[in-house]
Amino acid sequence: MNERLQLALTAPVDHPAFPGHFPGQPILPGAALLDLAIVALQRALGVEAGTVRIASAKFLKPVGPGSALALSAEAAKAGSWRCTLSDTAGATVAQCELSLETAE
Repeated sequence: MNERLQLALTAPVDHPAFPGHFPGQPILPGAALLDLAIVALQRALGVEAGTVRIASAKFLKPVGPGSALALSAEAAKAGSWRCTLSDTAGATVAQCELSLETAE
């Protein structure tokens, strides 16, 4: 079974990381971008928050306040997902591979 998901995300304009990262030219930190992707993936899969293991992550392009993003996720091995986040022009802004473990 080769499960794929396509999800839409938006970097919230009021995200608390923007004011300090960086004043005058705000960008969403990589950890916050991963968090948005993880939460969206958990919701789409209907799993409760639990342990997340990040095998790899690459951040290729800055993400600003209000940026619309597409999350493409493909199931890899058991519980593992390969994810690509793209902007509205189709440019890849980040890639990651992560594993989701459900809360007990």
